[in-house]
Amino acid sequence: MIKKTTKTEAPATTADDNVTPAGTDAPAQPPVDLSTPAIQKAISSGKALIAEGKSKADAAREIFQAISGESKEVIVAAFVEGATLTPKGALTYWYNCKRRASKLK
Repeated sequence: MIKKTTKTEAPATTADDNVTPAGTDAPAQPPVDLSTPAIQKAISSGKALIAEGKSKADAAREIFQAISGESKEVIVAAFVEGATLTPKGALTYWYNCKRRASKLK
């Protein structure tokens, strides 16, 4: 015997229904300062490579080489800006560039 399901209407939502439980909010990331001349130059070179039709990996390697002494957060933000990567993709590219650079040393 097959049971038939009946359609039920979803209850009306209120403003309180969209509140996230306490302690589940992600920590706010402080904004990264990309205004230094070296970082701006690296971002510009990455954008130029993308405009030439080069790959995002080529742009990321160029940016990493130019600002490899900066923090991970700065380099990832520069990848997002200059190599048109997503934040998660930029983190992967940062890891790969860092690993590649350590092999070349």
